[in-house]
Amino acid sequence: MATMAFWAVFLCTLVVSLLGGLYLLGAFRRRRPNEPPLDKGIIPWLGYGLDFRKDSSGFLSKMQRKHGDIFTVLIGGYYFTFVMDPFYFGAIVKESRSKLDFLTFAAKLVFQVFGYKSSKNNNSALHAFNTKHLMGEGLSLLTQATMDNFQKLMLFKLSSGEEKQPWQEANLFHYCYNIVFRAGYLALYGTQSYQETGSKEKAHEQDLIHSNQLFTEFRKYDRLFPRLAYAMLPPKDKVEAERLKRFFWDALSVSKASQKENVSRWISDQDQFLAENGVPDYMRDRFKFMMLWASQGNTGPTAFWLLLHLMKNPEAMKAVKGEVEKVLRDHGQEVKPGCPPVNITRDMLDQTPFLDSAVEETLRLVAAPILIRAVLQDMNLKASGGTEYTLRKGDRVALFPHLSVQMNPEIHPEPHKFKYDRFVNPDGTKKDFYKDGKRLKYFNMPWGAGVSTCPGRFFATAEIKLFVSLMLTHYDLELVNDKEEIPAIDSSRWGFGTMQPVHDVRFRYRQRV
Repeated sequence: MATMAFWAVFLCTLVVSLLGGLYLLGAFRRRRPNEPPLDKGIIPWLGYGLDFRKDSSGFLSKMQRKHGDIFTVLIGGYYFTFVMDPFYFGAIVKESRSKLDFLTFAAKLVFQVFGYKSSKNNNSALHAFNTKHLMGEGLSLLTQATMDNFQKLMLFKLSSGEEKQPWQEANLFHYCYNIVFRAGYLALYGTQSYQETGSKEKAHEQDLIHSNQLFTEFRKYDRLFPRLAYAMLPPKDKVEAERLKRFFWDALSVSKASQKENVSRWISDQDQFLAENGVPDYMRDRFKFMMLWASQGNTGPTAFWLLLHLMKNPEAMKAVKGEVEKVLRDHGQEVKPGCPPVNITRDMLDQTPFLDSAVEETLRLVAAPILIRAVLQDMNLKASGGTEYTLRKGDRVALFPHLSVQMNPEIHPEPHKFKYDRFVNPDGTKKDFYKDGKRLKYFNMPWGAGVSTCPGRFFATAEIKLFVSLMLTHYDLELVNDKEEIPAIDSSRWGFGTMQPVHDVRFRYRQRV
């Protein structure tokens, strides 16, 4: 009898444990009234994690065809409700943080990929520094500093005009990413001190060498980033990721920053604030690494796509180049042999509607962030048309604008085609966009929206426009193979900003005489 009792208790315990485990894995979840369609996949807990990780856009496109514009799927233990109807976007991005929270999810990701542990008490103050230094007069100063460094990197060997310049050949993606990253890094994190090196020339030479070394390591880290964010790195790559983190924590450290000149107020003011609020030096180093990736991880790749599309579209190249040259002439500047390099200011960048449209069109094609909020309490989601869905506490709600609006043919006809003037009217004013006959507020979302809007979007745009303007005015450009197709995008990077190509593209450039 005792033996039977033991086995009865054992079996009951086993059944309870099994049922509890299945409950935690989501096996018993059912769709409630007014909730979106539910699709858990066939693998407990993991759900569609592998499909989503392999090709997020392809997976979401398939789910949209199967379930419609709003659906809930199980991905790695979390239920994500994807909203593909732009008329719901406003309700989501404007919802109070007591219901939809962005910071909790972001804090976990930031700690995982940069080692930085954020404090909610500091977030509002740090946001104020973004407003102060990445907009208005602060943005003008930062734009000028970036312009100075582009001149240092790109225009330090200007021709006297007496000799014909030879063509130089390079990989376009590497070239663009390298130059834009280094100019942005030097503008933000400072340059070598003349006193330390002994002369201006030596300081500049050190800046060129150091920034190039930093870019080389940054690219190694950037290649690992998607798998690091998904916690899917194999052991060898985990070791490399840790090495790279420590490299950047050291390179950007508080102690080394004190030896630099021309550190941007955006970086120095944030660092001073963190120090005054008791954040230890090692965590401030990690914060700077996070800021480096946030500010420079997408601008170079975007500049690559823009230049590539311009070289593939002679009409677009002529229009954008002509616009930039006109702005220069209107401000008494011209690119001529023997003359000093041009100086493009923020005010001048505000006078280029066709370049603006070309940048926005590039971002429409290749910027693909996934915007995620944690659902903190059961709530109703109402579209502008009045249809309501119920979201469940503990779930995630997510937007993927690249698929739902940016590549939507009803909103953007021929969505896979680059149209440099898609976003601008002939008179230079911005176009409106519609769906189902109703005007859209959210028709292109490369920078996110609401509380997760990229605070550095104006500086990033200025970087891209400065670089492309200098390339178009100072150099002749052409593809080595003008018949080469635009490369496909690397599907492993969906959700992390600007996409990257599966392979590089060879191009030629020479200084214009």
